[in-house]
Amino acid sequence: MTLQHTDADTAEPSGAAAVPAFRNPGSGFLISLGLAAILLMASLLSVGILTMPLQANAIDADNATTIVSVASLGAGIAALIAFPIAGRLSDRTTSRLGRRRPYLIAGAVLMLAGATLVLIATSTPVLTAGWVTMNLGQIAAFTALGASVPDQFAPERRGPASALFGVAGAAGVVVGLWIGSLFSPNLALMIMVPAALCAIALLAFAAVLRDQPIDASQRHPLDAREIVSTFWVSPRRHPSYALAFASRFAVFCAIAAVNAYMALYLILSLHIDPIDVAGKMFLANLLSGGLAFIIANIAGRLSDKVGRRKPFVVASALIFTVGLGLIVAAHSFESFLWALVVMGIGQGIYLAVDFALITQVLPDPETAAKDLGIMNLANSLPNILVPAVAPTLLAIGASAENPQNFTVFFLAAAVAGAIGALLIIPIRGVR
Repeated sequence: MTLQHTDADTAEPSGAAAVPAFRNPGSGFLISLGLAAILLMASLLSVGILTMPLQANAIDADNATTIVSVASLGAGIAALIAFPIAGRLSDRTTSRLGRRRPYLIAGAVLMLAGATLVLIATSTPVLTAGWVTMNLGQIAAFTALGASVPDQFAPERRGPASALFGVAGAAGVVVGLWIGSLFSPNLALMIMVPAALCAIALLAFAAVLRDQPIDASQRHPLDAREIVSTFWVSPRRHPSYALAFASRFAVFCAIAAVNAYMALYLILSLHIDPIDVAGKMFLANLLSGGLAFIIANIAGRLSDKVGRRKPFVVASALIFTVGLGLIVAAHSFESFLWALVVMGIGQGIYLAVDFALITQVLPDPETAAKDLGIMNLANSLPNILVPAVAPTLLAIGASAENPQNFTVFFLAAAVAGAIGALLIIPIRGVR
């Protein structure tokens, strides 16, 4: 049994229309989903933040930053193309294994293959190929994990699952760096152990996922309009989805500003010795990521209980914005950590409840993975845009004593966060 695809989907989704029967699975499913999502991001981010730069340095110490930039650009381009395509393919897959399970398995294989290429790389092309392969694996698995939430849960029951999925990136950074530190300086174990744990977790989730197969007769014909819609959801026909996309893009610009420039801020503004930066960053991510994980699970359940999403998302974006303002005012590492406490609270609530809200404004339950794939571009595009505009913002008002104006930079990020909060208010169909 499947929903009919008609011109009625030009209207705003009500948040109640969904697949015929939701399972609303219990704690076993939630634990498997959380472990798979967190270990997936731990494997990816531990390479991106820690081990890929180390491998680039081993390839060519004088040009390591260029090597990392080339690999990151390749992965960024791949993500822009692959996220919507992976979602479209998943929605239309007629395998006996179901629509989502094949992409969990593919993700496990690609993560292991990409990690192996990163490990054995002795040149920029091989390292880039490895990093792109890992990102493709993450995209395949992340698409399936995200789509499993609206597939399995009724709209009013999505809070806990959305919380676990939403904070996977924040928690994954901490877990990935911790696993890497356990095996340092053995680069092989630092790369392959997180990848192996990720693959095991994805396969375990694939085993517990009750993924209903579809047959070819249940698929809509893939005409020119459908192909174009792989990369596009009309803002005119689905304004709430467009507002959710814009809000997420604005908030993730603020998040990207902190993630990408934390190390430089600590060195240039707070005058932390570069030797101590790695340890300070781990402590900062442990504090903010751990707090975000705890707060997210509380907020997700509370949002379900009160039956509201928008007030949580608006408040969380504003709290995150206040945290950015506190970073601007920070004059010591201790005050910086207090700012991250505030940001962790805001980020935890946002990542948990915003994803639940997004699942309720998807244009069509039958194309959930494709539409979530497009939504994921709101997460990834800021990682390309923020580094591009950062030099201009950092140069505003710069001087010999203050060569990088982080005050302007983080104030701009705070404005982006505030805009993200305001864009939630007009969304229709979700309380």
